[in-house]
Amino acid sequence: MATYAIGDIQGCYKPLRKLLKAVAFQPGADELWCVGDLINRGPKSLDTLRYLRDIGDSATVVLGNHDLHFLALYYECTPDTLNGRHTLGELLAAPDCNELADWLRHKPLAHHDSVLGSRGVQNYLMVHAGTPPQWDLPTTLARSAEVEAALKGPDFRKFLNKMYGNKPTRWKDSLTGRKRLRMITNYLTRMRFCDAGGKLDLTIKEGINQAPDGYRPWFEFEQITNEDTSILFGHWAALDGVTQRERVHALDTGCVWGRELTMMRLQDHKLFSV
Repeated sequence: MATYAIGDIQGCYKPLRKLLKAVAFQPGADELWCVGDLINRGPKSLDTLRYLRDIGDSATVVLGNHDLHFLALYYECTPDTLNGRHTLGELLAAPDCNELADWLRHKPLAHHDSVLGSRGVQNYLMVHAGTPPQWDLPTTLARSAEVEAALKGPDFRKFLNKMYGNKPTRWKDSLTGRKRLRMITNYLTRMRFCDAGGKLDLTIKEGINQAPDGYRPWFEFEQITNEDTSILFGHWAALDGVTQRERVHALDTGCVWGRELTMMRLQDHKLFSV
């Protein structure tokens, strides 16, 4: 059995299937971990979601910002100014959209597990965007679980309706309600740059050399890799898969922008791209 972690698919269904064919991926035997942003921008969001749902337990998914945006669109929770910013028309009109949305709504923002590979037992945390400096591994999983509970609960529409926005910009344990859940969501699904105290700048989407004054890439501050855990993430195509950190693996290599879809075999860290 092999376990693969794949970067942002974003509806690029044909490259996904081509990449899985290249490694002879076998549902039921192999596992596919997806770092989020399964859909939107690419041409085949519906086919992508159906495939990942249909391979059942062989797919492990964490949610990205585009996946959350789809849920907000489907459940009519988006601000009016954002209703037209998507390429999800076919998916939203599909007869099984309700089933797909419900399947996606029950996915987490963070996944932690171990894989036995060529280097022995290796621990991985998978998130879409990143983790803030002040959160260790147990804290990250606990904060993620708060959002997961809100998404799975009976009042999930309230969460989706209030998740949009760039404030607050820094974590405080005293945060409550919608501000607390939005802060967790922005860290795990939207973060690129922060300062040493975890203050976010969500306006800059370019590469590392565009960091605002006083800010650096989040992975230069994180503490989770000190706990014998490697981090898998996507979201930041401008990195082109490079972090210069041995235990922080950037997997979004910009397939939807005409570049490559990349996958890493967790047992030996071998990369595969199409």
